[in-house]
Amino acid sequence: MNKVVTFGEIMLRLSTERFLRFSQAKSFNATYGGGEFNVAVSLANFGIQSEFITKLPNNEIGESALMEMRKRNVISNNVLFGEDRLGIYFLETGAGTRSSNVVYDRANSAMANIKKGTFNWEKILEGATWFHWSGITPAISKSAAEECLEAIKVASKLGITISCDLNYRSKLWKYGKEPSEIMPELLKYSNVILGDIDTAYYMLGENKKNPNYQDLKSLPNLYDKIFEKCPNLELIATTLRYSVSASHQRIGGVLYDKKNIYDADIKEVTPVVDRVGSGDAFMGGLIYGLLNHKLDKQKAINIAVASCCLKHTIYGDYNLVSIEDINKFLGGESTGKVSR
Repeated sequence: MNKVVTFGEIMLRLSTERFLRFSQAKSFNATYGGGEFNVAVSLANFGIQSEFITKLPNNEIGESALMEMRKRNVISNNVLFGEDRLGIYFLETGAGTRSSNVVYDRANSAMANIKKGTFNWEKILEGATWFHWSGITPAISKSAAEECLEAIKVASKLGITISCDLNYRSKLWKYGKEPSEIMPELLKYSNVILGDIDTAYYMLGENKKNPNYQDLKSLPNLYDKIFEKCPNLELIATTLRYSVSASHQRIGGVLYDKKNIYDADIKEVTPVVDRVGSGDAFMGGLIYGLLNHKLDKQKAINIAVASCCLKHTIYGDYNLVSIEDINKFLGGESTGKVSR
């Protein structure tokens, strides 16, 4: 049986109501979320055994976050407690031509303050088939980057498939290091990477190329440079996101295996209920697709795009859909009719 382990920070999400600006808000909706946890929730919904590794504050807020993990059927046996605070992010949801805005408040959180050697990765990864991390964790602190590298090295030694969502967040890299100083060492172990070409180049210390994703024939040469920098890389995928407005997105995706390019048809998504977490939904769909359709990469990228599209219709960070929902979407059932 497949088991996926993800590593990162779960945060308290405080979002304005009814598309209000921060300056208009008199209250905030409180939910939870975080890139790597969102992936674990997606996989649990798809029937994959998934475990989330994190550190929580030793107080009622940390206990509430743990309850949220259990509520979402995500294994939490190796979650540690310590420190005083949970990371927070504030979300101002955009509409029409106004973009959404995120403000982070996660400095000195329990996860940001973890030390190298905090987790027993040999024990945690025993029996796992897949390990997932993202560029968010090494962005929050130097020590979190060091612990992430420890996890990756153990996963690689154990022969576990390693995936990374590049997830560049310019508002997070604040501890004196650039992504190009940290990410190459972590990425060289990864087997599957999700991210656009320019973000990958930036994190690997290369000049951006401004690729044309409409010209599929031009992409292999650009992707090949990433393969050269990441010796264990087997697959790289990119979410294609064309933003007509905050309320209307066009979503597609490409997957490259150093031999062939696989692309999924562009889907129109309107109106958008909540865009946050849609990249994590893509990642969750991609992992599920690769675990269950190893020889059908076209199927895997189709599942990833369908998962991403459906997430846009769901409030909150998580993609609360089943694999049956994905299959219906891929089968053409996307009219929104009532299921009776």
